Amino acid sequence: MNTQLNFIKVSDGLSLRSAKQESMKELSMRAALREAMTEEMISDPSIFLMGEEVAEYNGAYKVTEGMLDQFGPERVIDTPISELGFAALGVGASSNGTRPVIEFMTFNFAVLALDPIINAAAKMLAMSGGQFSCPIVFRGPSGSAGQLGAQHSQTFENWLANVPGLKVVSPSNPADAKGLLKSAIRDNDPVIFMESELMYGDMGLVPEGEYIIPLGKADIKREGSDVTLISYNKMMKVAHDAADTLAESGISAEVVDLRTIRPLDIDTIVDSVKKTNRCVVIDESWPFGGISSEVSYQLQRKAFDYLDAPVLRVNGADASMHYAPNLVENYLPSIHRVVQAVKSVTYS
Repeated sequence: MNTQLNFIKVSDGLSLRSAKQESMKELSMRAALREAMTEEMISDPSIFLMGEEVAEYNGAYKVTEGMLDQFGPERVIDTPISELGFAALGVGASSNGTRPVIEFMTFNFAVLALDPIINAAAKMLAMSGGQFSCPIVFRGPSGSAGQLGAQHSQTFENWLANVPGLKVVSPSNPADAKGLLKSAIRDNDPVIFMESELMYGDMGLVPEGEYIIPLGKADIKREGSDVTLISYNKMMKVAHDAADTLAESGISAEVVDLRTIRPLDIDTIVDSVKKTNRCVVIDESWPFGGISSEVSYQLQRKAFDYLDAPVLRVNGADASMHYAPNLVENYLPSIHRVVQAVKSVTYS
């Protein structure tokens, strides 16, 4: 099957933008992530994978299925339940010529590893006076995944994007996930790669052959003229469904997928709002100091004269997300809340 996609193709060691027709295949999100890691580990023997249950159990979400058999126990390494310990091991290894990929079973547990992530990985280049880089990827699921309770339902993209020295990526589909993870593994800075438990089984078209997607580039997933909807990760589903609902009322919504949270692609966001003159940001994280706050600030700073209404945000509730299904439903951004926000900014 062929389709028109805007990816970075890799040819003769150079990255070239291509919009030509590419051969496609259908993969799940987990398979796309696995392909990205497998291809990079084949091409670069300095890359290894480490985390809880990544080897013998094939990964908690089966993302690493078969990789132990392919690469052996020296490059696919099961760890104890000690996020602080194996994250720190990864940072040390990255400063000594390797490129570790560290898998967290969930970023809810990565809070135990914030010291090596924030005080070591993020600051390595600065504190060494540019002598040592820290090429490492910390990856795993972030955000809610149903009725898992308050301690297993947190969204940490905005926390980690606040730290200078870290890059933060949060894809919404298999094709983006593969291309972005390959770029993250090749990057010489520490990259936080945040997925979703609810999306590992999602299917999508992925280009055949070698390609990467550059970090720091948002993508317009749906063009529109009346309002810009901005989101990332699984909240992109809410954005797309809301755009469909709005279309039934004659409102044309442009849907922008941030893909990379830091560095944030302000130019694509501003260009979209210059066209639509209105914006709603859909963000699962807590509202205070969230990604939606930064996007709103950047728009009032760089696109104020183009705005016909205030930027509105549809966030997760400013509270812990508890177990009860009615509380889960009321906590998360919904199609209804997005539609109401759009009707407010379009005065309809």
